[in-house]
Amino acid sequence: MKHLIPLATLALLGAASAASVSTLTPGVLVIGQEGTYAPFTFKDAQGNLTGFDTDIAKAIAAKLGLKPQFVLTEWSGILAGLQAGKFDVVVNQVGITAERQKTIGFSAPYAYSSPQIIVKKTGTFAPTTLADLKGKRVGVGLGSNFEAQLRAAGGINVVTYPGAPEYLADLATGRLDAAFNDRLLVGYLIKSQNLPVKGAGVIGQPESVGIAMKKSNTSLQAAVNRALLQIKADGTYARISRQWFGQDVSKP
Repeated sequence: MKHLIPLATLALLGAASAASVSTLTPGVLVIGQEGTYAPFTFKDAQGNLTGFDTDIAKAIAAKLGLKPQFVLTEWSGILAGLQAGKFDVVVNQVGITAERQKTIGFSAPYAYSSPQIIVKKTGTFAPTTLADLKGKRVGVGLGSNFEAQLRAAGGINVVTYPGAPEYLADLATGRLDAAFNDRLLVGYLIKSQNLPVKGAGVIGQPESVGIAMKKSNTSLQAAVNRALLQIKADGTYARISRQWFGQDVSKP
């Protein structure tokens, strides 16, 4: 029999003991999410929280033997909320950056994607680089990696919003020239939401995202990493990834 995962790794996949994991509430994993960022975390037509990140968070909590409890917060305040002790983890496409790693603990990467420019479907504007956005009004999430990239490029009229629905609505009505977000988000919106937008230039190399937590909570970090290995080993991760994207997004 061939082992898809080294035996040494499999030895680490024993069920994590909930008692050994430090959380805000015993027996509960409090999870920070936006709830407005489809297809990662959003509410369906029945008002139920769903999405790729929501499913990943539930799977992680199950492996930890903890009950998932979701707390919805605008992106602009979600990492500050983590630091203030409002949640144990944030599972919301948090990019792993050197600057964030100075103050925030991260799991191993659990997904990869690339930034992409978004434009109005019926327009003639077809930017392929950030330089093409100079002098344009570009919508982006406040406090996101995408905002930082736009500002670093210089010369772009960066317009910040609390979440993707607001700036995509303004893009659709012509109040913005473009928007800037995740390639996986763009593909999902085009496929499922029937918004009059389309993807333009994909920018840079694939970027990693991880589960964020307090840097001091090393027991939780270790347990979450074990749980990630488990959901990949038993096929749970692949099933969730295919459901939302039709592909494995765990690799660059």
